[in-house]
Amino acid sequence: MAKIEFFTSESVTEGHPDKICDQISDAILDALLKQDKNARCAAECLTTTGLVIVAGEISTTGYVEIQDIVRSTLREIGYTNPEFGIDCDDAGVMVSVHGQSPDIAQGVNEGIGREQGAGDQGLMYGFATNETDELMPLPIMMAHKLAMRLAYARKGGILKDLGPDGKTQVSVEYHDGKPVRLSAVVIAQQHIDGTSEEELRNGIAEHVIRPVCGNFLDDKTKIYINATGKFVIGGPEGDTGLTGRKIIVDTYGGLGRHGGGALSGKDPSKVDRSGTYAARWIAKNIVAAGLADKCEVQVSYAIGIPEPTSINVDTSGTNKIPEVKIVELVKKHFNLNPGEIIKRLDLLKPIYKKTAAYGHFGRNDPDFTWEKTDIADTLRKESGL
Repeated sequence: MAKIEFFTSESVTEGHPDKICDQISDAILDALLKQDKNARCAAECLTTTGLVIVAGEISTTGYVEIQDIVRSTLREIGYTNPEFGIDCDDAGVMVSVHGQSPDIAQGVNEGIGREQGAGDQGLMYGFATNETDELMPLPIMMAHKLAMRLAYARKGGILKDLGPDGKTQVSVEYHDGKPVRLSAVVIAQQHIDGTSEEELRNGIAEHVIRPVCGNFLDDKTKIYINATGKFVIGGPEGDTGLTGRKIIVDTYGGLGRHGGGALSGKDPSKVDRSGTYAARWIAKNIVAAGLADKCEVQVSYAIGIPEPTSINVDTSGTNKIPEVKIVELVKKHFNLNPGEIIKRLDLLKPIYKKTAAYGHFGRNDPDFTWEKTDIADTLRKESGL
């Protein structure tokens, strides 16, 4: 008899208050990298009703007008109507930024006879599984696609009177570790007051859920759309937003562990970002090579030290060769020193704002270099499979 399990993941739209902050933080980083590829940035953002606060550490030879970046980001997301609790033209913007600590810089910056060190201590995880074409867990991929579809329906006028804020959640039923159906789909979508909830539910079911979920739906799938009956007060008016508060949405939806470090607003000298991308690159290549059906990679660092303090591979018993052999192959073919990661994955480009909504992984975009499976053939050949 099949072993039946359930797993749930959620996502949020780009108008969710936490995601507003992630996108502003990464938009600031992109603007800096356009002028100075060696800029150091740790930009944090907070938003509440009618207000955005930006703080952090920035060291650069360039200059960015942070207030303009905040307003343009709000505009692109769709916060142009005061009814949604904040709007791009009238929002208050406060900025408090200072330079990176020289105590950190002396250990991180590359110099004569000195390789670039890690920007902080910490542990980072990467994950991959062969249950989807993207080598990502199905629950988080479904949740992201639903969130993207909500934004598409709003911006394209397919569904009227929608606000920028929204959340999605899917529960997947697994039989012997294989996804077979969705047991539940949950949607929360902001809307203008007076919108017919019945029409909204029918529209979301037809134009969002069915196109995305397709054959994974059946007559037993529970569907909940705006379960409270109303979602008018949303965005920063309904919930204070912070950079880095959606790290599980950003990564694997709860499948696979997380080191705790956020991604957005940090330049790639911070291993919270570059190390996490490298760990995904390794895990994806291991699964793409057929060395395991699923793989979790952990790397850890000490501040100012180039070499990782540890590398661990966990395949949950799905490995086709011994895990110790997989670790040997990882150490041979992946240089995990921060400077080498940055060069190999070409991370000094202004590519980060688009990572800040709908997940950093499983995206078919040439700028998401950590999604490449360019080492898979080499791993397969050297493994003897």
